[in-house]
Amino acid sequence: MQFSVVIPALNEGATIRRAARSAWEAGASQVIVADGGSDDETAELAERENCRVALAPRGRARQQNAGAALATADVLLFLHADAALAPEVGAQLAAAFANPRVLSCAFQQRIEARGRAYRWLERANAQRVRWLGLPYGDQALGVRREVFEQLGGFPDVPLLEDLLLMRQLRQRSWPLLLPGPVFVSPRRWQQQGLIRQTLSNWGILTGYACGIPPAKLAAWYRRHDA
Repeated sequence: MQFSVVIPALNEGATIRRAARSAWEAGASQVIVADGGSDDETAELAERENCRVALAPRGRARQQNAGAALATADVLLFLHADAALAPEVGAQLAAAFANPRVLSCAFQQRIEARGRAYRWLERANAQRVRWLGLPYGDQALGVRREVFEQLGGFPDVPLLEDLLLMRQLRQRSWPLLLPGPVFVSPRRWQQQGLIRQTLSNWGILTGYACGIPPAKLAAWYRRHDA
């Protein structure tokens, strides 16, 4: 089984090379970096790592859809630019998607910071996948390309595109949680503070559940380079 890795990126010069290298080392047949108009060397560094660069309008949903449009493998794996795959991920994908009933998956996280709070957060995110079938993008999302295209890709929204896609996918087949791990940068939690960032995330989800559209909720989300 072959898989294409799609990495949305915006001013990720400090992280893109590691993300791309981890994808190749995990056995990706293709690595696509979907750049949303970076002001730094993100695109150039990606090309040095033998990635195909897709230029797209800014916004993770649009960038990932642009990258997916260039993918050729049967399975798409969406990886955040500040994350990295373990080498074992390729074999785990092959074993999982050998079952035709499996349509999507995500991975156990390893947040690259010390402290019990981060270990609790890893476990809580894993349980969300098991109990609710709703992995988020920072858990690296694997999807059969055929099904992804049938659903129209990620919804064209400025925020929560991963949640909305997975809500559609779980209606067809419950996502698997694979051991991975996917190594995740702690920068969001360290910039804002772990408790503050977690409460902000919960606030966004609560707002969406109360009917606030993603376009308005996007104002609550602080970009890493803001």
